[in-house]
Amino acid sequence: MKKNIKNLEEMRKFAISIANKTKIGKKATIFCLYGDLGSGKTTFTKGFVSAFGVKQNVTSPTFVIEKIYKLPKLLGKFKHIIHIDAYRLNGGEEMIELGWEEIIENPENIILIEWPEKIANILPKNIKKIEFTFVDENQRVVKY
Repeated sequence: MKKNIKNLEEMRKFAISIANKTKIGKKATIFCLYGDLGSGKTTFTKGFVSAFGVKQNVTSPTFVIEKIYKLPKLLGKFKHIIHIDAYRLNGGEEMIELGWEEIIENPENIILIEWPEKIANILPKNIKKIEFTFVDENQRVVKY
């Protein structure tokens, strides 16, 4: 599907709608967020995380690689959202050192990955892809 997003509030509502449809599986639920700088990946993540009642300020974990948010509202029995920014990584091996295999095995985890192409060699087949395209200052196109 394809959606035109005209402002931050529309992106927030879109993200919340995706969060509300997310169902727990046998392993972690992984969303791969594709798009250039400024295309809306972090804005989407802020809205997504807010759907689970997280009050923390959500920022891109560019320098720390990952941030883990404990979920106060157990929507669908999820307990954590793990936000990963793979931009500075040189391959999936670096994620393995951070416990990747453990976090993807836990069905109570939702993982949101910015720049997933940097760790494509370790991504499982059952990922959910969301592509963000910058159109202009106010508009983005999202394919999901």
